[in-house]
Parts: sequence; C-alpha cells; structure tokens
Amino acid sequence: MSRIGKLPITVPKGVKIDWQAPVLKVAGGPVTLTRTIHRNIDLKVDGQTVSLTPRDNSQFSRSLWGLSRTLVSNMVVGVSAGFTKVLEVVGVGWRIEATEDKSGQTLKLSLGFSHPVDFKLPPLVKAQVDPKTYRITLTSPDKELLGLVAAKIRAYRKPEPYKGKGIKYEGEFIRRKVGKAGGK
Repeated sequence: MSRIGKLPITVPKGVKIDWQAPVLKVAGGPVTLTRTIHRNIDLKVDGQTVSLTPRDNSQFSRSLWGLSRTLVSNMVVGVSAGFTKVLEVVGVGWRIEATEDKSGQTLKLSLGFSHPVDFKLPPLVKAQVDPKTYRITLTSPDKELLGLVAAKIRAYRKPEPYKGKGIKYEGEFIRRKVGKAGGK
C-alpha cells in the first residue's frame, strides 16, 4: 500500500477541479492546468478533498498510485500558491537581462560565449533578474515545467569544480577540487 497515494488531497478555497475521465483540469485564478490521469488510477472528488485509488492490485497500478497523487497535489498547489526556483550566476563579466515583448518573456544571457544567448521562456513561466547579484527567480504554477526550464538555463554553464563558476541552484553545494600543485 502506498503511503503517499492513500493520503487525501485537500483543495483550498478558490480552486476548482473538473474530472472528466481520464482528463483532470484544475483551475484557480487565471490559471488552468490539465493532465491526463492513467486509466489504472481512479480519482474521486468529494467537496474539498480528492482521493486516488488503484483500479486493481497489480504492481503497475500500485506504482502509479503515489506518482499520480503527487502530480495532482502539485497541480492544486500550483494554481493556488505557485512554485519558485532561484538560480545564482557566478562568473566575472557575466550578465543576465530579462526582456518582455508581445511574444513573451526572454532571458538574454551573456555567459562568456562569443555571442549572447537568448532563452525564450514558456508562457506559464515568469522570470525576475536582480541587476546587482544576477539571481534569476523563476515562478510558475506548473512544477514540472518550472524544473525543466531551470535545468535548461543551468545547462548553458554548469558549475565547474575548480573556481565554482557557472549557473547553480540556490543552496546547491558544489564539491570543489584542488587545483594544480605548484611545479618544482
């Protein structure tokens, strides 16, 4: 029995859940998130709680139970409170700038390449850049999309182990290596 899957999800006020099997829509404020729930999982909405149960006792259904519950919970939390990830840019001369136009928000990254990198953000992800410390604060109601965007930005310059230069998550520990020993 899944310890996570059997926990009910409490739905805060202002969040609406529309369950038309197999499509689940969670709406809160101006944001609506949609996800297809696997056919081996039953979803039951009772007022302000949502509970999930596996259809049968197969190992496959039980393995999807906790995952599906977590995905639905992330949707509910996302439309009510949202998620945030912070990236720190460490490097001399590196610049980050957020620009917005009618097609959406774009990050202009100057990371020591011969050219600046323009990274177009998806519509659900918003970015704020601190001009002094070059910390990028990403916010989104979709946790999965937010993690994917943060990982793509980080992939341009992963932190290197000698000087620690690169783009890292806030609070991420970079294991440092000792440099070359002085030659004799």
